[in-house]
Amino acid sequence: MGRTGLVTSPACLRHDPGPGHPERAERLIALLERLERCGLRAELDEREAPAAPLEALERVHPRRYVERLRSRIAGGASWVDTPDANVSAHSLEAALAAAGGALCAVDAVAAGDWKNAFVAARPPGHHAEEDLAMGFCLLNSVAIAARHLQAEHAIERVAIVDFDVHHGNGTQHLFEEDASVFYASLHEHPLYPGTGAASERGRGAGAGATLNCPMPPGSGDAEWLSAFEGRVLPALEDFEPGFVLVSAGFDGHARDPLSSTRLSEQAYASMTRELAALAARSCAGRLVTLLEGGYDLEGLARSCAAHVGELVGSPDPDGP
Repeated sequence: MGRTGLVTSPACLRHDPGPGHPERAERLIALLERLERCGLRAELDEREAPAAPLEALERVHPRRYVERLRSRIAGGASWVDTPDANVSAHSLEAALAAAGGALCAVDAVAAGDWKNAFVAARPPGHHAEEDLAMGFCLLNSVAIAARHLQAEHAIERVAIVDFDVHHGNGTQHLFEEDASVFYASLHEHPLYPGTGAASERGRGAGAGATLNCPMPPGSGDAEWLSAFEGRVLPALEDFEPGFVLVSAGFDGHARDPLSSTRLSEQAYASMTRELAALAARSCAGRLVTLLEGGYDLEGLARSCAAHVGELVGSPDPDGP
């Protein structure tokens, strides 16, 4: 206990959405190189992501969907389901590694091997619906990790915080009728995919277990941190999670080409620091963050270094 884990895989570099696509392998290369240059990578306990097993996938995605992905990719398709879910020959391998990396990380943190962890993998996942690929996403890794925690580690209450600049429609929809998973999102609105209104609070048994904080275009650190500290953190405290997962997208950075949000890397550091402190109070520090978006290489690399630095510097729950 005490170290921060890093999970990544060379398989995630082999997913190729096509020339000029913003979700490119260079994203992963840039952030890992930055962690290396600033000395953080040497402080991390690094493991290679395994492929997620079908049993874990099927807690979220029906087998017919996984087989459709496999069949379309094997047949040479350039996209699956929607034209913005681009694929190549190795895309399923990469998506399985991304989901497997999430499982590896939550297993290690739940077992007490790591105090927390960052999963540096691609493609991202939070737009993937139960039976639909969209928004660069094929498998919803954070949802797969949440269900795995409940099934394999008997953790009843899981919180998912999503600070990607695009609303995580897939994650919300997968859990919006389930009070055992709390989903909170800060995101620019209006922006792709168009979901995430403040009025969306969950349905049926899950009413109240969804919290959306849509932020106007042009918002920056002050506006986001005010919503995060004033709305998200109190709601998480009230929920009392047994584990905290984070869809860590860095495409709200001021340099990013896919949004009008103006966040700095310091804002990501602040949110991460607050989440680590909340996890320490609520669930023995059990916190795993998963890379989602972030498409300007410099903005992404700087934000990831700030984010991981806070994970490394967070107190050891078993320490003095």
